[in-house]
Amino acid sequence: MSATRSVLRSLLACGLAAPLLALPGFAQPRPPTALQETMDIGDEPGRVSTEEVSISDGPYARQMVLFRSNEAPGTVVIHSGERFLYIVQGNGRALRYGIGVGREGFTWSGQVQVSRKAEWPDWRPPPEMIQRQPYLPRFMAGGPGNPMGARALYLGSTVFRVHGTNQPETIGQAISSGCFRLANGDIVDLYDRVPVGTKVIIRHKATL
Repeated sequence: MSATRSVLRSLLACGLAAPLLALPGFAQPRPPTALQETMDIGDEPGRVSTEEVSISDGPYARQMVLFRSNEAPGTVVIHSGERFLYIVQGNGRALRYGIGVGREGFTWSGQVQVSRKAEWPDWRPPPEMIQRQPYLPRFMAGGPGNPMGARALYLGSTVFRVHGTNQPETIGQAISSGCFRLANGDIVDLYDRVPVGTKVIIRHKATL
């Protein structure tokens, strides 16, 4: 065994061990779990984040910005490539929120309406997520420790939502399975401004 290890160390030093590691006689090291599967939705059930948590500075802080659009005031426009959600205000302006978006392979675009709203929503990971991550709970009641956060806006008949998060540090990242997340303080603000039936446009990037 010691001789085998000595040979393997020598081959590693020369960069020649990769073919041998693929052979049945050699155990292949597994990457850390975090590298094997990027976790959905934040996935820290039980981590508490209250509805007062907001992004207070930097580019992802909630702010009024210049925004050219032909959409009617009140329309929600999501630019997932830029990590921003806008509520059109008219007169070339919009209220902008920083968001977290779907990771590679889970981005999407289209037009939907807000079909439902919920305060401190329950979390039922869809079957596709359970299949990828069987360790997730099948149901978790809403509350400060729920990864869905303080509020949720349900997008049409899809499984996707605009929701809060108990991991506000993920705002600006591509980490979810297609949902759009805001810090809890920001989703509470958005929730109060957006009624059921609101038009929501999802784009990968801004269009001129």
